[in-house]
Amino acid sequence: MPSTQNPPIAGAAVDPPSVRPALDDAAIERVAPAELRARLEALKSDGYAMLLDLGAVDYLSRKPRFDVVYHLLKLAPKPAPVAEVGRPARVRVLCGIDEGDRLPSVMDLWKSADWAEREVFDLFGIVFEGHIDLRRIQMPHDWVGYPLRKDYPMRGPARERSPRPAFAGKSNVVAGTPPSGRTFEALQEEVKRARES
Repeated sequence: MPSTQNPPIAGAAVDPPSVRPALDDAAIERVAPAELRARLEALKSDGYAMLLDLGAVDYLSRKPRFDVVYHLLKLAPKPAPVAEVGRPARVRVLCGIDEGDRLPSVMDLWKSADWAEREVFDLFGIVFEGHIDLRRIQMPHDWVGYPLRKDYPMRGPARERSPRPAFAGKSNVVAGTPPSGRTFEALQEEVKRARES
């Protein structure tokens, strides 16, 4: 797909933020993975001293599949009038990568990238080269898969393999009827039958 970024990046994906209306207080840039580190270093030296957030988005049917998004803030280096304080400069840097690709860590530029990069790794499986402690931060260390990917099973990998009970439609139960306790028993029986077969 051609890039909608101006100027276009060769082989880049259609950029969803670029087709949205412009943000009043944030510039949006898309960079190639090979240029990411240099661009972020340039922004840091230009005064974007605060990394507000670092996240990722999974566009399952798009190439490249993931966008890693950096939200940066530039505060006034000297005392400023009230009108300027309320309007700091913001920039959003997007970098599209495919599954298995790696990005450079920016932990040495912004300490706030530490846990944010770990969270993106934990939930999307995106690896940041040079991160000193890249391990799971939210999910248990033995968790299988990456829960925020669009192709992740709704009930998780282990629960997806266990059967769901085929209960009758709820329309035949009158509102206010107390629970009979048979739902749990029926589910246990169905799980037992599935494990025995």
